[in-house]
Amino acid sequence: MRADARRNRERVLSAAEDLFGARGTSVSTEEIAQAAGVGVGTVFRHFPTKEELLEAVFKARLDRLADEVRHSAETGDPATAFRGEITRIVDQSPSKNAITDALAAAGVRMDAVKAGVGGRVTEALGLLLRRAQEAGAVRPDVDVPTLIALLVGAAQAVEAAGDDPVRRARVVTVLLDGLSLRAG
Repeated sequence: MRADARRNRERVLSAAEDLFGARGTSVSTEEIAQAAGVGVGTVFRHFPTKEELLEAVFKARLDRLADEVRHSAETGDPATAFRGEITRIVDQSPSKNAITDALAAAGVRMDAVKAGVGGRVTEALGLLLRRAQEAGAVRPDVDVPTLIALLVGAAQAVEAAGDDPVRRARVVTVLLDGLSLRAG
């Protein structure tokens, strides 16, 4: 792919992610093109359907999540890194869930979309969890599948909390307190 085409693709992905996150998946392709500073034809050249664009945004988010979690796990204080990453993941879950729901409604098999990139996220979460457990910050009886199940549940709880920031923060606090070694 030529450098200008690659830049345009990245601009479209970035604009789509911002707009989907802010306004939901009903945002039109024309609005995405305008926000990216490209023509609608450019959007369709890279992503022939809106589902393909949603899928690319979803994969890019998972890829970035894996990188960010791994970086945090490798460079930060284990307890602080764990609390920060879990909080961020749960806080960002409503927009991720909207994309996931739209893809599923379009008949896209989410297990196929998550293949590869999802494994990177799981590995990064494993590193984050292991380091926090070794530091004595997280209970030792929690494994990665349990952590993922708890994150899925917390994502649903945050959505149910709606726009109330206090209630949303409480969901994250209860999750983190339950994972704490003090709770074990």
